[in-house]
Amino acid sequence: IEAKKKKKHKKESCHSNGSAVEQDDAGRRELAYVLHTSGTTGFPKTVRVPHGCILPNILHLRSLFQMKPDDVVFLASPLTFDPSVVDIFLALSSGAQLLIVPNAIKKMPNRLAELLFNDHKTTVLQVTPALLLRFGHRILKQDVLSCGSSLRVLALGGEACPSPALLESWRHEDNKTKIYNIYGITEVSCWASCYRIPESYLTLQTSHSTVSAVPLGTPLMGTVVEVRDERGCVVSEGEGQIFIGGEDRVCLLDDEDTVVPGTMRATGDWVNVKDGQLHYLGRRDRLIKRNGKRVNLDSLQQVLLSLPQVEACAVGLHQGFRLLAFVVSGGADGDLKKLILSQLSLLLPAHSVPDTLVLVPALCLTAHGKVNMEALVRVYEKQRQCLESSQRNRSELRQILQTLWRDTLNLAVDVAIDEKSKFLFSGGDSLKALHLCEDILTAVGVTSPELLEVILDGTFSDIVNHVARARGILEHENSQSTPSQAKRRHVESTSQVLEKRVRKDWTAAESLQVEKQAVKVIRRGGEVIEMNIRYTEDDKTVQNQLLGERESCGEADLGLSLSWSSDTGRCVDASPVLLVQNGADHRSDLFKATVFIGSHSHRIQALDVATGNLMWERVLGDRIEASAAVSHCGALVVIGCYDGCVYFLCTETGKTQWVFETGDAVKSCPAVDPLTGLVVVGSHDGYVYALNSEVQKCVWKCHCGGGAVFSSPRLHASRRQVYAASLGGRLLCLSIDSGDVLWSYCRDTPFFSSPNCFSEHVVIGSVDGHICCFSNTGKLLWQFLTKGPVFSSPCITSDQQRLLCGSHDGCLYCLNCADGSLIWTFQTTGKVYSSPFVFDGSAVGRRGSLVGLASTDGTVWILDGKDGRMLASHTFPGELFSSPVVWESSLLVGCRNDYVYCLRLSVKEET
Repeated sequence: IEAKKKKKHKKESCHSNGSAVEQDDAGRRELAYVLHTSGTTGFPKTVRVPHGCILPNILHLRSLFQMKPDDVVFLASPLTFDPSVVDIFLALSSGAQLLIVPNAIKKMPNRLAELLFNDHKTTVLQVTPALLLRFGHRILKQDVLSCGSSLRVLALGGEACPSPALLESWRHEDNKTKIYNIYGITEVSCWASCYRIPESYLTLQTSHSTVSAVPLGTPLMGTVVEVRDERGCVVSEGEGQIFIGGEDRVCLLDDEDTVVPGTMRATGDWVNVKDGQLHYLGRRDRLIKRNGKRVNLDSLQQVLLSLPQVEACAVGLHQGFRLLAFVVSGGADGDLKKLILSQLSLLLPAHSVPDTLVLVPALCLTAHGKVNMEALVRVYEKQRQCLESSQRNRSELRQILQTLWRDTLNLAVDVAIDEKSKFLFSGGDSLKALHLCEDILTAVGVTSPELLEVILDGTFSDIVNHVARARGILEHENSQSTPSQAKRRHVESTSQVLEKRVRKDWTAAESLQVEKQAVKVIRRGGEVIEMNIRYTEDDKTVQNQLLGERESCGEADLGLSLSWSSDTGRCVDASPVLLVQNGADHRSDLFKATVFIGSHSHRIQALDVATGNLMWERVLGDRIEASAAVSHCGALVVIGCYDGCVYFLCTETGKTQWVFETGDAVKSCPAVDPLTGLVVVGSHDGYVYALNSEVQKCVWKCHCGGGAVFSSPRLHASRRQVYAASLGGRLLCLSIDSGDVLWSYCRDTPFFSSPNCFSEHVVIGSVDGHICCFSNTGKLLWQFLTKGPVFSSPCITSDQQRLLCGSHDGCLYCLNCADGSLIWTFQTTGKVYSSPFVFDGSAVGRRGSLVGLASTDGTVWILDGKDGRMLASHTFPGELFSSPVVWESSLLVGCRNDYVYCLRLSVKEET
């Protein structure tokens, strides 16, 4: 009370620089915390923050965000950055959870997204735009701002808010996250204004037309926001600098002992006031002149970010005159720089186009999550030095890599590094490998999506060879390759053929042995592929057992019990693929069954179906959602990865035989042509590729007319056709041999479901809820409407009379293939995302066919194929998006609790 009385006798200073006027001891209030500014509003400062200054922020934002005890708040900022105070007390004062993760995890976007939105269901996220962009467009749309994202509140502050068009491109059209633009400075800790971005701003029509920038919003509780021109006069329309203050919203800076209540602090940020709203222009030092014309560097960044090739970017001046643009792109290097600069030339006047475009693997950030321009300029200078020193030879490159290797592993400078040293065996781990990868890419000035794999699996010599080829340095000295080998490697196109491992030389005897083996591949949707089976009459019994021709044991009751499980380290969304082979002596009744499955941990595992023993494990370049395939000879397992690569691995050892790079993530399961061995696979770059692993080249590729290819191609080998579908709503029929489009069908909604074919028909599920059937000429024959989106892929019974397909409405539908009429339906306790699996019940004592099914609530069901009656069920402690696969009496499925499971189907004993 006394303090308020004395305030009445004080006059507020009207100096335009916002300097404080001396005040007596009544102005000294109890401090909540002390921290240092990052210097973005001038020189770094020490800021002492009273309780009365920060408390209004927490109370108002808690109300705006409608905080509840069941919220999960991610502590994104370090404790040296004042938004961390808001995060902490928003959670604690609401009884909510505060999620704290190690700093190392924050540098791994895929793993961080998994942890935030799959493992812990984060609901409130307060970050800088630069830190958010670390996720990349793909993760933003599929995890952070997905249709079913747990995130309620996304508050963006600390930097200029992205444009509505850019925000719209990051989010799924059905996303419900509330997005806020928050603004403030540490000198008036913490936030000063807040603007809830209306849903109308984030629609496709609005975001690309009338709304170009997000306003700063209205002042928060107890805060005064003014805009003043260069003379210190308040501006109601037009441009000016923001000043922030308030009666209690005052902090002590540096050596200030007292300060006048209501003091207004200059921010250094300039805005345009229009219709009562403040639109951010940038800092004064971000408004430059080139060739006598004004250039707003922040506006230039927004234009760059709007380009489809740009994941993230930063723009700055080098030595006061050279305009640099640092770009993170998911595409290959190639002509990317030329493409981006040509697009900018069409969008901007000549004086606004950057002089130099620098490709970087990731933007350098400060500890507070803001773009570190000084560090980026150092990257540019290093790259320029490398270009100017083009005579740098292999020996000097080796010295650089040795230094980085020692630094990462904390080795002394005099420690010798053997050429055959392996990183993981030298004291490294996956996290250190990631750091080494980033350091090499930055120091050497190259982009290479496969370098991490080389570090994890190869020797030091392999790393040197790989980086040398990426930089175009020929292997002169210390090379064990023959001249012809070095020449061949030099002329290979790295855009098509990535780093090759030493391949196993298959002898004629080994090849003959493989050919004589019975190779059977079992995949989701009941797909069974039999290859290279050469039997004599004496082998008929074994063949019958392999093909499941057994006598039924009647109508015995079934049970499901856990046989084994394997921890993959992260969520398992991929479906199992089984490779079944008889022994070298194929007259024996012993079969070798191996399951291959990948997970979000970047790992692919090969497991023995009978015991669950791990046969081998590989760590690939990014997370794996795609299911695998097996080559027509049974020697290679083929799998797609989020890093945009298709990996060809030895089925026996997991060793890399070939890696093919597409333009974006590969979530599509490959299809294998049994006649030619061609591997056909889709990519999120919108193409379908036909790959020949024997000669290691792409035979053809076909663009699917718009949208990523998420689903898996389906081959009709006898007709020499392949069917592919895209998220752009297109279903295409292609020639297997040439890739020519034979016909296409366009729908307004995406196809997540994979096509299937039988006789002269093609069937597929659609997001609009229909299960559609087409003729082999592309004519729509019939469609059946479910009550939810269909992501499940149709499964056809062996007699080709019935079709089974799941829906998000939780039902499995059994339809007549001829006319699409409903035969029966089964209601699960969750959604049906995965594909059903139809199998012969004789192996487990049942006549006729059975159906294996998984629902997203974690339940596996066994149904009678005739009428849909439930015969058995088992519930796992995690969601199921993986499709079950059955062989003999084993059912295998992946779970989002990080495990792959094997269940045993058995006949229940009578009691």
